[in-house]
Amino acid sequence: QVQLVESGGGLVQPGGSLRLSCVASGSMLSFNNMAWYRQAPGKERELVAELFIGGNKNYADSVKGRFTISRDNAKNTVYLQMNSLKAEDTAVYYCNRRAGWFAWGQGTQVTVSS
Repeated sequence: QVQLVESGGGLVQPGGSLRLSCVASGSMLSFNNMAWYRQAPGKERELVAELFIGGNKNYADSVKGRFTISRDNAKNTVYLQMNSLKAEDTAVYYCNRRAGWFAWGQGTQVTVSS
C-alpha cells in the first residue's frame, strides 16, 4: 500500500517562500506522473502543478512563475517550491499521482498572512 507524507507547510508572510516535500513509501514516484494539489476552506481540491515522467511540467495559471515542482528520484520525493506567496495560496497542500490516485495523505497546511 502506497503512503504519501507531505511536509514543509507553515505560516508565512505575503511575499515569503516555502518548500513542500512529499515522500512516498510503497511505490517509486519516478515511475509516476505526479502532481501537487491544494484545497482551501469551502473550495474544491484543485490541481496546482504537475510533473510528468519525461520531465514536462505544467502549472495552474494562478501559480505560474511563482511555484516550481521537482522530484528527487533517489529520495523518492516530490517537491513544490513556492515563492512570492499570496494570501490566496492559503490551503492544505497534497501530492498524489496525476491520475489514478493513491490514497491521499494528510496534507500540509500553508497559511499566508501578515
